[in-house]
Amino acid sequence: MNGRVTRRMILILAVYALSMWAGVAATNVAAQGVSPNPTVSVSCSPAAIPIEVHPGAPRTGTTYCTATNPTQYVEDVTVTVTAGGLAVAHPGLITVGAYDSATFEVVVRGDNRMAEGSRSITITARVTSASGIPCTTCPSVQSSVMATIMQFSRLRVEAEEPFKQLRPKVDYIFEFKVYNDGNAYDRFNVEVSNRDDLEDKDFQITLPTISTEIEPQAPPDKMRVMIRTPKIQGWTDEYHQLQFRATSEYSVRTEGVPNYQTQMVTLYVRGIYLPGFELMPSLAMVALGAAFAASRNRDEEMAEDSPMTPLSAPGL
Repeated sequence: MNGRVTRRMILILAVYALSMWAGVAATNVAAQGVSPNPTVSVSCSPAAIPIEVHPGAPRTGTTYCTATNPTQYVEDVTVTVTAGGLAVAHPGLITVGAYDSATFEVVVRGDNRMAEGSRSITITARVTSASGIPCTTCPSVQSSVMATIMQFSRLRVEAEEPFKQLRPKVDYIFEFKVYNDGNAYDRFNVEVSNRDDLEDKDFQITLPTISTEIEPQAPPDKMRVMIRTPKIQGWTDEYHQLQFRATSEYSVRTEGVPNYQTQMVTLYVRGIYLPGFELMPSLAMVALGAAFAASRNRDEEMAEDSPMTPLSAPGL
């Protein structure tokens, strides 16, 4: 009887000791950041991915993710990525050694000229097997980064009338179309770049509006330039160039290099002509011919009216 009680007490003490040892071991493992169950953690850098989408740009951005295995198992980890409508490239499966880490790339690609803005990128990792044993209950872990579609400036300018013939001292309004071919809202400042040269030649120039704001890929805004030709032109015709320029304000403020487009209009200003001025040489020739004919007729009439002197023969 006493032996049975003794054996029971020894068994109870053994179980208690084992449980205490297991608790201490689990505590030590947790304190060291080691998990007794298959799991993985993921972190990605950079957290913000800039993507240039202007014509000619590569349109790609990359973040580098590290999968860390805090367990004693060799883990197979599946990787899935949701990219908010962007094209994405990444490994589908990686293997991470015990107490080790593995780094992989996530590359996202935007569309040409796509609208400026931000897209959320979510990277999901899940352990599918640990040391060759499938793990169907292992939880998923996620890491999120942000892809930023960068704004770019681009514009186009069209002249309604690239050539115009005008008389001296007349008013005329030229219209120009300004297009925003960029990928975001932008303001465009307009000017006549050779205004000083034209005003030195007695042109008068007025711009009713010096800036306009246009949505990306929207219909163009029409800008006007009012001019008055010189009062005195002279006898000869003259050609002049009116240079209309539009500049992206975003390019000046952010890109560091002004992005502008210039459209030229040729002005043909006619000289001053007197009425009938072109006929004067012809009329002079006609008058000269008439005077010559009249003089000849008078000579013939005078010859007919003068008396004839008889001729005398020698010896008569």
